[in-house]
Amino acid sequence: MAEIIVPELAESITEGTIAQWVKKPGDKVEKGEFIVELETDKVNAEIISEEAGILKEILAEEGDTVLVGAVIAIVEAGDAAATPTPTPTPTPAVEEAAPAPAVEAPKAAPAPVVVEESSSTERVIASPAARKLAREKGIDLASVSPVDPQGRVRVQDVAAHGTAPAAPAAKPAEAPKAATPAVDESRVTVEKMSRRRQTIATRLLDVKQSTAMLTTFNEIDMTNVMALRSRKKDQFQEKHDGTRLGFMSFFTKAVVAALKKYPYVNAQIVGNEIHLNNFYDVGVAVSTDDGLVVPVVRDCDRKNFAEIEDAIGGLAKKARDKKLQIADLQGGSFTITNGGVFGSLMSTPIMNGTQAAILGMHTIQKRPIAVGDEVQIRPMMYVALSYDHRIIDGKDSVGFLKTVKELLENPEDLLLES
Repeated sequence: MAEIIVPELAESITEGTIAQWVKKPGDKVEKGEFIVELETDKVNAEIISEEAGILKEILAEEGDTVLVGAVIAIVEAGDAAATPTPTPTPTPAVEEAAPAPAVEAPKAAPAPVVVEESSSTERVIASPAARKLAREKGIDLASVSPVDPQGRVRVQDVAAHGTAPAAPAAKPAEAPKAATPAVDESRVTVEKMSRRRQTIATRLLDVKQSTAMLTTFNEIDMTNVMALRSRKKDQFQEKHDGTRLGFMSFFTKAVVAALKKYPYVNAQIVGNEIHLNNFYDVGVAVSTDDGLVVPVVRDCDRKNFAEIEDAIGGLAKKARDKKLQIADLQGGSFTITNGGVFGSLMSTPIMNGTQAAILGMHTIQKRPIAVGDEVQIRPMMYVALSYDHRIIDGKDSVGFLKTVKELLENPEDLLLES
């Protein structure tokens, strides 16, 4: 018999959500076979069975939150039978009833109470972990007020119920229940936030609240970059086995050159210290159906244009296919995000994690600008640098963005810099 355990994926990941069971109780399982998909705040992980046999029991349902190290299923060695399905059903019933006599022991008629609590508990939708904790604490699940708008009781709800005073705790929780019927389903669609979306929301809010974030703007005349790209793109693609020459490699190279000139933009605060990074691992924001992810292109100072384009293309594909690994997302020192692909003319990007700055690219728009004493129509792009004012002074932020502008307006200088 083997236990399927939530593996340790990364130091920062302590829990996940069961996204999908590929196997069901009674199914045959091969050693190394993918049986369940776990959604974390960073990546989706495929959990495999370490033993061949029959999936005897599933201990966590789809949508349940499970901690790293938790047992979520049992695989029984051999080809034996598909009788495990009915077995789990009576087990929780007996276990659920067991704490009740202990709590109700002083009362005169314990038997009816046991039956009443058991049926009440069975009506409650709860995760296995929540049921287990409720049994350990002697808490009737029916008295626990869930945060989940769908009414599922999770382990966090049971823990909160156990630490709060019994009488007052049940009353404040009445409000969410009363609010639910007020939603007019013909006018409002209620959609539960995914774990990744919850994490994105939490982290962006943390950045806003824990940093002194400011944004400075500039605009870049893209004429020369576009002309160079137009002249060289076919030759570039032929020389580098089909790799296309995009704008991201130009921006990445310009950012690296500017980071070398303004090292505090490539830093982070750790406690009371400023850590100046001597590496140039640039995160590139990628939009997916599940939300924004920021895979990291390593050692951009050592990569040529083709290697950067290949790395960005490969990471973007992995993100869309949900194949990113934890290592793909860790350790970036600076981030570039391109709202221009969606038509954004100007925005104030929010910094990524503990990084000190982020560069926002925007759509290229033809505008009349002064060139010498003449007005010409030029392809222009607004760029924005959001930065942590605790580390970066205005002089450095403006200088950094001006350097990026100058290099992109004179791409030959950019080639010399790289």
